[in-house]
Amino acid sequence: MLTNETINKLLGITESYQAPQVMLAHMLDPEKREKLFCAFLEHETRMGYEWFSEYFESEHSDRRVKKQDFTPVSVSELLAQLTGGNTYFECAAGTGGILIQKWNEQRMQAGPARYDPRAYWCQVEELSDRAVPFLIFNMAIRGMCGSIIHGDSLTRKAKEVYFIRNDSADFLGFSEVIRMKHCKELEHELGISFEGGNHAEEKHK
Repeated sequence: MLTNETINKLLGITESYQAPQVMLAHMLDPEKREKLFCAFLEHETRMGYEWFSEYFESEHSDRRVKKQDFTPVSVSELLAQLTGGNTYFECAAGTGGILIQKWNEQRMQAGPARYDPRAYWCQVEELSDRAVPFLIFNMAIRGMCGSIIHGDSLTRKAKEVYFIRNDSADFLGFSEVIRMKHCKELEHELGISFEGGNHAEEKHK
């Protein structure tokens, strides 16, 4: 069972405030990422629900300023059933509770023998620095394909963009996590502007 103490132990931290930074560092390192996934799977293998909702809500959510709260599982299941198709978009995705319900529904409908992660695409957005590392974890450990915009969905100001890629048909496989370079082409494609305008091509001038 993934208690708060277990999650901190798996991340190698003593205080929960350290979790987002440590989680992100693991997600961007292929070897550490896979080891962390395997360590978590020794404690929890039920992939159809969001593991960190209680942990994040008690330790990291900002209800006063950012009005952060978690969508109940029953509501997430209903929303997942109301949306169709092989593409999915969600702004203010949090740590991915509704997204996981949608992913699980797609997986169950296709069946293990026919489900191919490459046939589905998820584009999600989230503002919170503390939520994004958990969102990356939740997509990558489930082998999803998609992108995460770390930024403001209203102003379209972005801090980072992460590409979550699974090149195999293995429904049990993990995804790669790629932090995209800041460039004008990506801004145009996603309808965003990077904070500070520090584009990759500008750094070489």
